[in-house]
Amino acid sequence: MLDLVAAWYVRAAQYLKLDNRNHNPGLHSDGVIPAKAGIQTVPSNIRCAFVSTNSITQGEQVGVLWGHLLAQGIKIHFAHRTFRWSNEASGKAAVHCVIVGFGLQDSATRIIYEYDDVNGEPHAVKASQINPYLVDAPTVLITKRDSPLGAVPVVRYGSKPVDGGHLVLSEDERRSLLASEPAVTPFVRAYIGTDEMLYGTQRYCLWLKDAQPSVLRLAAIRAHVEGVKDFRQKSTKVATQKNAAYPSLFAEIRQPLSDYIAIPEVSSELREYLPCAVLSGSTIASNKLYAVESAAPFMFGLLTSKMHFAWMAQTSGRLESRFQYSSSLTYNNFPWPDLAVAAPSTGEENPTPTRDDKLRAAIETAAQGVLDARAAHPESSLADLYDPVTMPPDLVKAHQKLDAAYYAAHAVDGAKKTWRNDAERVAFLFTLYQKFTTLLPSDGPKAKGARRTR
Repeated sequence: MLDLVAAWYVRAAQYLKLDNRNHNPGLHSDGVIPAKAGIQTVPSNIRCAFVSTNSITQGEQVGVLWGHLLAQGIKIHFAHRTFRWSNEASGKAAVHCVIVGFGLQDSATRIIYEYDDVNGEPHAVKASQINPYLVDAPTVLITKRDSPLGAVPVVRYGSKPVDGGHLVLSEDERRSLLASEPAVTPFVRAYIGTDEMLYGTQRYCLWLKDAQPSVLRLAAIRAHVEGVKDFRQKSTKVATQKNAAYPSLFAEIRQPLSDYIAIPEVSSELREYLPCAVLSGSTIASNKLYAVESAAPFMFGLLTSKMHFAWMAQTSGRLESRFQYSSSLTYNNFPWPDLAVAAPSTGEENPTPTRDDKLRAAIETAAQGVLDARAAHPESSLADLYDPVTMPPDLVKAHQKLDAAYYAAHAVDGAKKTWRNDAERVAFLFTLYQKFTTLLPSDGPKAKGARRTR
């Protein structure tokens, strides 16, 4: 789970504790301060700093590495947020790095070096504290959650065929199949993963969930089903072998029954927004997509906002340099606003809109504006639309309106009306996260209980 560089942090902490013992003979052999009143200790004055891959300050590694380091008394004194490091070697690969300076003693001055351009020069920003995500925010560690931190729809991976390729069709295979057996048309569905959604490529699948035996006996279909059965029977995995008893079905079925919001599993770090999409319930989501069982404009607006993108960049992992979205770390830990759930109807014929109603409506309108701006460019893929160089001006403006509407939902309770960069957005979100998680029951995370988030 951890990058190799994490070992150097652990080793450095061991040296610091060794120095602590040399200066403080009354400490336990492991360098821990004993529970004995009156013992005065002098923290080691050694300071350390490492250039590291930035992944140790993102995603699941943070909880593992920094949970250990913080328990050893480590404190971060300064940090360079993500920048690109390259070298002069042939075939060189640019690496996204951070620099973390730390020690056991407190530092009177804490500095975060921000990079507006990962290829450029940093500027120094004084911080009151620096947490393991290298932002000026409370020291909290995001760990996996099984359910959302708030009353929002669950997110799940799409369906997984485990079929040896026999249930998935190319455009040519689909065309050939329908020419030979027109009766199977209702069972051939668009099959969408991350690549298909972002780049507009076409792929299909045989979705035989409700197919009658008379359909499965058709020669063209039977050949595919028999291929699945044979593939699963030959598998070394017991679970796959058991699924051979149901060869017409995907091994894992998680398809939403109605329209849903699709989140790409992997997205370029160069984009400024997460390019989600609203898909029809008849479009089958592959296990390379996340599906949110809601097509509400409000949820779409939250997921495609700069706030959620900034949170994802800190809490999700990486595949090479690209963001690899995490449902358990990113979606389930996001401090969702209460506006995500509409207030129950009072039964009034024309109720007076509340402040929350107006804020929610503003975000919904702005979210629809993003969808309308996309629709104005039907020949462009999501990858085209969200490339920072080719992003159309009308889509840029639509997203700016969406972000402004989202910020307004927090500004009414004293938060900023805008944020200068992602670091400031994440710092605000960490503060919210800390606030809301302290309200959870002590015996474990709360699944969907109501709570105020502003």
